[in-house]
Order: sequence, then structure tokens, then C-alpha cells
Amino acid sequence: MAKKVLVPIADGIEEIEAVCIVDTLRRAGAEVTVASVGPLQVTASRGVKLLADANIAYCGDETYDAIVLPGGMPGAEHLRDSANLIAMLKEQKAANRLYAAICAAPAVVLQHHDLLKNVQATCYPAVQSQLDPNHVSNERVVVHGQCVTGQGPAVAIEFALKLVEILFGQAKAKEVGEAMLFQT
Repeated sequence: MAKKVLVPIADGIEEIEAVCIVDTLRRAGAEVTVASVGPLQVTASRGVKLLADANIAYCGDETYDAIVLPGGMPGAEHLRDSANLIAMLKEQKAANRLYAAICAAPAVVLQHHDLLKNVQATCYPAVQSQLDPNHVSNERVVVHGQCVTGQGPAVAIEFALKLVEILFGQAKAKEVGEAMLFQT
């Protein structure tokens, strides 16, 4: 059975992160739903237009193996302000299922909604001061329980491959990474 992953998007998200996450997980065999918290077509942080599969309002009845947030500003703020997404993230954490965020999203979304309580995390350096100083890490990608966080665009593929490893195993992550010419 395919793993189901939700990747929320919004105007102003970081396109490198969003596309790397979706692409890498689909290469691994995940069934990825890209859901907008606003209009189906969004304009990412560098002007790239992305088209979502669905609006987040129609995704709440599904159970996802992972919910993965790209960062970017003001995209992370739009994700933070989506009541539907936040309810899903809180349910995801409560059910001990995988949730992840990269770049600004760990601080702007997860920390803001108390989803990083007692969780070691990393994020984009410019927003790192928003994380709990007792639980902040300078690692590129951090896994703590069911939460995965990453620093930013340059680590998007590494972050996505870590998600593949958690969802599908180390062998699948190695296979996908090698096919993408990813150097560890």
C-alpha cells in the first residue's frame, strides 16, 4: 500500500522546497497530495506558479502517513494561518504520525502552534531565534520522534530523502538518492 503524504502550499512558499519534497517522495512511490490553503494556483516566493491538486478544506477527512510543510515567506505565514491545516497537524502529532517542516515553517508554523514542545528542531537561520533555545539544533536535518525539520532550500533534497528513509526504509532512500545523483 502506498504511503500517503500531504504537502500544503500557499502564495509565497519556497518553490525549491515544495517541488523537491513532492518530486522526491513521488520517486519513492508515495501518493502525494499537494493542497493549497488558498486558491489552487499559487505564486511561490520567486514567482514560479504552482497548481495544487486540491484545497486543504477537502483533505481533512484523509489520514496521511506524513504532512510535510515547505517554508518560504510569506508562505509559511499563510500555512500558519490556515485553521484546516493546523487542525490536521495537531491530529497528526496526537496520532504519532510523521509531520515535517523545512526553512521558516518549523519556527513560523510548528513553533507558533506549540507543535515543537520538547522537540529538537532546526530551521532557517534568520528565524531560528523563534525556536525554543533549549531545543534548537544547527544540524541540516533533524529527526526527533515523529517530527522532521530542515534548514532551507540547499538541504531540500537531503530533507526529502530523510522522509523517504523514514517512510520507506534506508534501501529505498539510497535507491532514490542514487538515481538523483545525490551525494551523501
